Amino acid sequence: MNNALLPVLVFSLLALALAIGMWLAGVLIGPRLKTPVKQMPYESGMDPIHDARRRFDVRFHLVAVAFLVFDVELVFLYPWAVALRDASGLAQLPGGTGTYGWLVLADVLLFIGLLAAGLAYVWRKGLFRWR
Repeated sequence: MNNALLPVLVFSLLALALAIGMWLAGVLIGPRLKTPVKQMPYESGMDPIHDARRRFDVRFHLVAVAFLVFDVELVFLYPWAVALRDASGLAQLPGGTGTYGWLVLADVLLFIGLLAAGLAYVWRKGLFRWR
C-alpha cells in the first residue's frame, strides 16, 4: 500500500467509527418517548398549522442568506493563508523570495474589514432582532 494514503485511510476509518458510535449511542441511550407535540412538524420557528397559501415572513430567509454569505466567505480565508505562507517564504519552495507576504496580509485584512462592515450593516438594519 502507498504510504502517502495511509493517513487518509486511518482518518476515514476513524470518521466511520465515530459516526457508527454516535448512531449506536443515540439508539441505545436516546429518549424513546413520543408525544403528539414531538411528532408535529416544525419549520423556521413557526408552527405549520395555518393555510399553505398564507404570507410567510421573509426574515427567516434573510437570516439564512446572511449566514450563508458569511459562512461561505470564510472559506476564502484558507487559500489566502496558504498564499501568505508561500509568499512569506515559510513553505521553503524554490523561488519563494518572501517579498509579497505583507501584500497578501493586507489583502486578507481588507477582506475581513469588508465582512465586518457587512455584518455591522445588517446588524444595524435589525436583521438579527427577533420579533
